[in-house]
Amino acid sequence: MTKISSIILSFIVMISCNSNSASESLSTPTPSQQKSFQIVNQYPHNVTSFTEGLEYRDSCLYESTGLNGTSKLSKIDINTGKDLLTINLDKKYFGEGITIINNKIFQLTYQEEKCFVYDLKTFKKLQEFSYKGEGWGMTNDGKQIINSNGSNNLYYRNANSFAEENIIAIFDENGPLANINELEYVDGFIYANVWYKNYIVKIDPKQGKVVAKYDFTGIINQYMPNLHQDAVINGIAYNSTKATFYITGKNWPLLFEVKMN
Repeated sequence: MTKISSIILSFIVMISCNSNSASESLSTPTPSQQKSFQIVNQYPHNVTSFTEGLEYRDSCLYESTGLNGTSKLSKIDINTGKDLLTINLDKKYFGEGITIINNKIFQLTYQEEKCFVYDLKTFKKLQEFSYKGEGWGMTNDGKQIINSNGSNNLYYRNANSFAEENIIAIFDENGPLANINELEYVDGFIYANVWYKNYIVKIDPKQGKVVAKYDFTGIINQYMPNLHQDAVINGIAYNSTKATFYITGKNWPLLFEVKMN
């Protein structure tokens, strides 16, 4: 399948802004605002990939997939969806979020409390770190690694030692935002999937609050109406040159390039 260019679709999304403190956000939710985004391209995506992490670097995608026995890390040709480089995890590991920093790629595991570190070019394993709790999504701000664990917390870690250095609780207008999953840091904000929700949230980490929600229900219903229950949206990567996002999900047949307005 080749990419399809110049598809322009706008979807109205809900933006939720709350006040500066957690207590205020719980008691005085602010009105929602309207936003839109457009699809600018679509590409093929491997339907066998249970996507848990997605990154874009130098015209290629990097993807981590989950499930015990089928978890892997891959470098992917974005136009064809084919793997250019792949390593398979031991069947005892369930692959999770990834992030690229200092020419290394970090990969979380779900409940095994291990983070693997690879050379970005060769995928040679360089080291591994241990941490407490589950691993879900991961990103970085250029200095620290940031990960989620399915709660409403984001954990900031040292990029050299993986030691936990800070925890930020995230709230939307309804209270604590649980099930924060895949992450992507862009221009001071964190974009995140929320498990079993069809939207992506935009988080202001300085204030610990959601400032926008982008609803992908329309895309799912139009292009992939027959997805199985667990084939949820999960995978956000950013192309800084084009200022576009690549969005996909678990076992999705397509990857979408979108422009957030």
